Amino acid sequence: QVQLVESGGGLVQAGDSLKLSCAASEHAFVYYAKAWFRQAAGKEREFVAHISAVGGVTWYADAVKGRFTISRDDAKNTVFLQMNSLEVEDTAVYFCAATRTNYEGAQSMGYDYWGQGTQVTVSS
Repeated sequence: QVQLVESGGGLVQAGDSLKLSCAASEHAFVYYAKAWFRQAAGKEREFVAHISAVGGVTWYADAVKGRFTISRDDAKNTVFLQMNSLEVEDTAVYFCAATRTNYEGAQSMGYDYWGQGTQVTVSS
């Protein structure tokens, strides 16, 4: 099964930008729908962004719309999350997720494969 590894997290100040990467272990990843989720301390995991396997259609949670961009590089089996204008409220562990199904929703149960997460901390 595909393995996902996130990178790019760190400590930044409010207003800064950060780009997360999620590399997959196999090229079949190009056929997977992909998403980013995040989980802040003491809170439930929440949906951030999704990109479809066919057509690269994207959609976002309202909290990040206009600030975050999900993209992919199929040649590198990698999905990205560009985060701009970061806010303290964006502090969380960020996870990439993927599924071979045609699921395109915001529920974590719809995704079969998960990375280990990368910490993003935004200071004020």
